[in-house]
Amino acid sequence: MSNVPAKQLLHLVFGGELTELGSHEFRDLRKIDVVGIYPNYASAYAAWKAKAQQTVDNATMRYFIVHLHRLLDPETDATTQKR
Repeated sequence: MSNVPAKQLLHLVFGGELTELGSHEFRDLRKIDVVGIYPNYASAYAAWKAKAQQTVDNATMRYFIVHLHRLLDPETDATTQKR
């Protein structure tokens, strides 16, 4: 076992009501629900899932996970590195 902490990979969870199904445009930007910023995908996914389940009765309500670490340091993202 190592005492080295896991690398911090920030994720943002947010959501709101969309203008229509299949869209990514929000009905009212003032009502965006910023759930929080999380240190890894697993905790962001848990928060996203909880919020999504709370709003399951509203078909136009959507929550998203944004990989902030990819925006902050795109060159260290494994999916963008050349192999």
